[in-house]
Amino acid sequence: MEKQCSLRNGPEPSEFRQKLKVIIILVCVVLSLLVIRLWYLQVIKGDELRQRSENNAIRFRKIQPLRGLVMDRHGRIMVDNRPSYDVLYMPTKGLNPEMLVQKISDIYKTRALEYSTDLPLPRTVKSYLPVRLEKNVGMEKVALVETNALDLPGVYIDVTPVRLYVDGEVFAPVIGYTGEVSKEELEKTEEGYSSGDVTGKYGIEKVLDPYIRGRRGNELVEVNAFGKVIKNLGRIDPTSGANVVLTIDADLQKAAWEAFEDKAGAAVAMDPRDGSILAMVSLPSFDPNLFNAGISREEWVKLQKNPLNPLSNRAISGQYPPGSTYKLIVAAAALEEGVITPETRISCNGSFELGNRSYRCWKKHGHGSVNLHQALVGSCDVYFYTVGKMLGVDRIARYAKRFGLGDVTGIELAHERKGLVPTRDWKLARMKEPWQPGETISISIGQGFNLATPLQLVQAYSAMANGGSRWRPRLVERIAWPDGTVVKQWLPEKTGELKFGPKTMDVLNRALWAVVNEPGGTGANARVPGADVCGKTGTSQVIGLPQNEKARHAMKIAAFHKDHALFVCYAPLKNPEIAVAVVAENAGGGGAVAAPIARKILAAYFESKKKEKTNSAAVRLTQAAASENAQPVGP
Repeated sequence: MEKQCSLRNGPEPSEFRQKLKVIIILVCVVLSLLVIRLWYLQVIKGDELRQRSENNAIRFRKIQPLRGLVMDRHGRIMVDNRPSYDVLYMPTKGLNPEMLVQKISDIYKTRALEYSTDLPLPRTVKSYLPVRLEKNVGMEKVALVETNALDLPGVYIDVTPVRLYVDGEVFAPVIGYTGEVSKEELEKTEEGYSSGDVTGKYGIEKVLDPYIRGRRGNELVEVNAFGKVIKNLGRIDPTSGANVVLTIDADLQKAAWEAFEDKAGAAVAMDPRDGSILAMVSLPSFDPNLFNAGISREEWVKLQKNPLNPLSNRAISGQYPPGSTYKLIVAAAALEEGVITPETRISCNGSFELGNRSYRCWKKHGHGSVNLHQALVGSCDVYFYTVGKMLGVDRIARYAKRFGLGDVTGIELAHERKGLVPTRDWKLARMKEPWQPGETISISIGQGFNLATPLQLVQAYSAMANGGSRWRPRLVERIAWPDGTVVKQWLPEKTGELKFGPKTMDVLNRALWAVVNEPGGTGANARVPGADVCGKTGTSQVIGLPQNEKARHAMKIAAFHKDHALFVCYAPLKNPEIAVAVVAENAGGGGAVAAPIARKILAAYFESKKKEKTNSAAVRLTQAAASENAQPVGP
């Protein structure tokens, strides 16, 4: 009975078979789904997944090339390259970027180091696209990242070259700086840039970037789950950029910089024989090395908002009233047009009357009766007011343009300004007003609408120095590959002629020599013993001042409204080798401020020439002595 009851309490055979069938069907369905899924992944998506798998383990890495060196005319390096250690993050496992950054910060804090990056991670990052966390870090941070690799998956150190600007502030306005390519530059597909590339942003670095930047390389590497390289699968080496040799003399550049003693302004030294730029300084300046690590927003805003505009090259873009340096042009026009002769005398009692207005001479009681030579030596304003009225604005303008004013010189730099040579037609077109006689009086002494850059002034006086040829200012001598093969060379280029008669040139050259070397000359502070300096001082007003002298003295003039000091010169009188233009902003009189700056530049130049001659003579003597002491070689 018990056995029968036990059998009756268990499942019926038919019921058991029913459940078994359901289980078998479910198992078959699951297996079928797995088979279908495997077939889909291996057959339909096989190629795609295989490629994705390979991409997860194999990476292309760009290798930045070395940019070409920049050297001075003697081969001294002005811009070099040095290694920069950057911290990069390669997203590999979908880690939260903010958490990773926090880990790095915590690790840095163990050594009292700050995690201060101006390149924060975006909210979303693309897998296997590296993101730079920090640029140009020190060796202590490099060691921390490497020793904590297991705690920082996907983080690694990359070594890239960055620029090293020797005496950065001194050369920055000319050489410029580099930076990472911008979004706008990336859109210029013809330039061949890609994200992360370095490009020139200003100065020579920008203008000659196609030659300097070189060609980047690539390498194919295998990485592990943490993004660390475990095997190199192939490499294309980068090609270094070409080297640039400038016409600048680095020592003269430094001498010109130091001569300003922190005054704002610009100076240009040029060889009048071929247009080579020997020095070009602009103050205040900036340190281009700041841009290597990615300049902070605060530093960038500080540079941009600085009222003295340190990012501007005043030598080519600073436009100033030329002041009395313009009297050379008015004198040349008057002689060539036959309006005066060298002996024509004009009386100066301290003022010039035109209509109901009186125009002052800088010398309160006047210069008396003076001829052209005396008027240039003493910089008599009344003499040139009178001559300017006789010439008229349009004739003065024609001669100013012969000297190269009112147009760009064509130097190998961007952002050069044209200055301004006013004419009747210019004013009518620009201001819809006719020219007034009093405006001719102002432009006759380099005031009024007149504007010129220091580079234009040195080009103009160089033309006077060399006998009448206007040369295009030349900043680059040549571009060459590291092995010395010349890629491109800049040769002297004549852009115009003064076409003055020999008598005009002689009269003006002697007068400019007298400005510096005769008693009473306004340029006496520019004398250099044995150099026969020729030049002209200038003082240009930034704002109009009251005619009444007491009112002028009583008026408190803001620093930015004080007069600019100018001096333009060349030396020596016979066969000139150097011309210099100096503008010291809001500094006072040209003879008192700008002429001493020019003297220091000229003195440095001639001292350098003297040393070169001494060294050459010593070398010749040594060679001669060695030749005499050499033992004859024979059997």
